[in-house]
Amino acid sequence: MNLTDQEQRWLSGADGAAMQLAMELVVAAARVAGASDFVAVDFAHINSCHYSGQMSLDFAEFLLANNATLAVPTHTNASLIDCGSPRVRPEQQTPTEVEGARRLMEIYEELGCTPMWSCAPYQHDEARPAFGQHIVGSESNAVSFFNSVLGARTNKYGDMLDISAALVGRVPLAGLHTDEERVGTHVFRLDDLSDGTLADPTLPHVLGIILGRQAGTAIPVIDGLPAATEDELKAIAAAGATAGSVEMFHVVGITPEASTLAEALGGAPAQIETRVDEAMVAETRSSLSTRAGRLNAVCLGTPHFSVEEFRELVEALGGRRVHPDVTMLVTTSRAVAAEITLRGWHDQLVDAGVQIVLDTCTYYTPRPAGVEGLVMTNSAKWAYYAPGILDVDVAFGSLHDCVWAAIEGEVAR
Repeated sequence: MNLTDQEQRWLSGADGAAMQLAMELVVAAARVAGASDFVAVDFAHINSCHYSGQMSLDFAEFLLANNATLAVPTHTNASLIDCGSPRVRPEQQTPTEVEGARRLMEIYEELGCTPMWSCAPYQHDEARPAFGQHIVGSESNAVSFFNSVLGARTNKYGDMLDISAALVGRVPLAGLHTDEERVGTHVFRLDDLSDGTLADPTLPHVLGIILGRQAGTAIPVIDGLPAATEDELKAIAAAGATAGSVEMFHVVGITPEASTLAEALGGAPAQIETRVDEAMVAETRSSLSTRAGRLNAVCLGTPHFSVEEFRELVEALGGRRVHPDVTMLVTTSRAVAAEITLRGWHDQLVDAGVQIVLDTCTYYTPRPAGVEGLVMTNSAKWAYYAPGILDVDVAFGSLHDCVWAAIEGEVAR
């Protein structure tokens, strides 16, 4: 491997045990990837800050005790808990997890990380990279969004490797950091879809699931989508990384490296093509629901809700209240919550019976209070994961479907 004097110094332990371990992990990743060179990164968004057991806490304590120093601005992914709303995951029910998560959040802030606590960092200026920038991404939807929608460059860096790369400020020059690995290979054609289906607000979520199931680790290219907002592209990114391992996708005429189909494919013919038809969309959408009936909860904000999504929610509610038997949770970031407070929406939503949850998400354990029985969501990612993780039934639909069901207390089909 081609190591600089500084990299060799880190490996030798001259700058402490924490920096030595970080460089060892980055070098090991380079060997696995077959890379002999590194590339400098401009910032990192890390998932190591999410409590996943004692090992994650021990690793962070080790970094802190051995004077680890960040080389680049580093932002935190969603945590296990919302420190401002302890009722969401009560400490008395799962004290080890809640206490561990709280301590882990403290450590990463002490290390100098920006306490963003969001799985949608690209909604914030300080964590929104420019086209072509090399960065460290960890959260699956964010990795896909960074690469696909913004044209930044990152692979998916797992826990401990992500913070290690942030400490040394470099990653192996491999994978999606290189031109050749960013070329699309699997085309998904939407020519057979009706105008009504193309305009359906659930389509981006459904498309993401289709991409994940069929493309796997390949880079898919969507051809025939007439338009897409950032929130819709966020939905594709999240669902594609959930049902498969999609770390990058192209949408012809929309995403920055796909002005034409030829550009998305790098001038080569597609290796495989899939025609997405009405039956495929209907079957995929149906697979995201397990039953209808009396509703217990609604969970929105996976990934974290944007300001625009909150605007849509306020308009959909139209001053009506959530049914008293329904728990309605919306997860978002601290920065977005501050913005909707300035706009007066926070109090409107709380008055309507909506709980706004910060710093975390609702599809992982410990199960949030009130999330049981039949839960409705407009997120394909939530609908895909929650039945297995939380042992709940799920109904999937649009935001307006979710609002209607939350008010009526029932999911009708």
